[in-house]
Amino acid sequence: METVQSIKQRFEIIGNDPKLNRAVEKAIQVAPTDISVLVVGESGVGKESIPKIIHSLSHRKHGKYIAVNCGAIPEGTIDSELFGHEKGSFTGANNAREGYFEVADGGTIFLDEVGELPLTTQVRLLRVLENGEFIKVGSSQVQKTNVRIVAATNVNMFDAIEKGKFREDLYYRLSTVEIGLPPLRERKDDIHLLFRKFAADFAHKYKMPAIKLDDDAVKYLINYRWSGNIRQLRNAAEQISVLETKREISLKTISSYLPQEGSHLPSVIKDKKSDDFSTERDILYKVLFDMKSDLNDLKKLTLELMKNGSKVQDINPSLIQKVYGKSDEEKFFEEKPRVEVMPNSQETEQEEFEDDEDDNNYLFAETVEEEETLKLEAKEIELIKKSLERNKGKRKAAADELGISERTLYRKIKQYDL
Repeated sequence: METVQSIKQRFEIIGNDPKLNRAVEKAIQVAPTDISVLVVGESGVGKESIPKIIHSLSHRKHGKYIAVNCGAIPEGTIDSELFGHEKGSFTGANNAREGYFEVADGGTIFLDEVGELPLTTQVRLLRVLENGEFIKVGSSQVQKTNVRIVAATNVNMFDAIEKGKFREDLYYRLSTVEIGLPPLRERKDDIHLLFRKFAADFAHKYKMPAIKLDDDAVKYLINYRWSGNIRQLRNAAEQISVLETKREISLKTISSYLPQEGSHLPSVIKDKKSDDFSTERDILYKVLFDMKSDLNDLKKLTLELMKNGSKVQDINPSLIQKVYGKSDEEKFFEEKPRVEVMPNSQETEQEEFEDDEDDNNYLFAETVEEEETLKLEAKEIELIKKSLERNKGKRKAAADELGISERTLYRKIKQYDL
């Protein structure tokens, strides 16, 4: 059996971190078997090296090795890519096509970003793992394949399972052996070593002297967070090698090429369905929105009462203030509502309700004190009854007159047993 150091030299794996060495050691141990392996780690840590090691040390090393980025293939075509399709099975399928599982028979398939697989494809993959069978798209014939699957992901699989985005049975099939790779920030002793290796590679590639870091720049490099891990470190080394004319790199220079601490790399944010009330907060928001809808109905009802010539004094001032008063929950209540007054002439004009006490006294000068105890429900019942009488029981006409929807009126009628 080959040693960890010899394998690292063969596959150009730089570093002596114990967690890295343990990951390589596990890959060497499982390689001679046909056990499914799941490689986990953040994006950019070098997960693609592990399946190459496993394939090269297995009895399948003379078979094909195919790496598939599951996140880069559109959902509509991934089944065809993996399992193949028959001629005419879908629009554009002018010829039959072999899928990766058919092509790689006797070899190894590396499924990178396996957490991005659609659920329908996960069912097909589970069947391959269980009994080596698959069916081409558009076919009814079961085919056999003998492939070894090594998968990798940078997502938390238990979170994905809990959210229903990944099948639990498939996860346990894939992760018979799980190999974890540490992020670069946990391999501080390897950071400068990797940077020097990248600097030497780019110096050779671009035929220029290699860049070197001063002591302060080395300290900054080691203590930097490296959210993008080895991929980010390699890109930084290439940028500095190409753009800087001086070969001695200072702290000021290297810090200008790296995002400041506290900033974050772009991330993919999944759209959340508006009807997914998976948390108590979402349920509370739904209740508040329903309450807002009811308040809007009440607002329309009161405004229509005034517009149709009912006496203003019939309405309790405290009720008007309650309906139109400011509320943190509703934008409407931040504005001054307008009431439409119908004079004797054909012209109409709108006057604003002012918040100050003098104007309130003007609008409600004839209000009687004993009506201040009138409740909203009683007034609502009275208005609905009058409207139904005027419209001879026609709910649609009554709803239009009251300025509410027919559905809301029906609910009020049922609520008040009218």
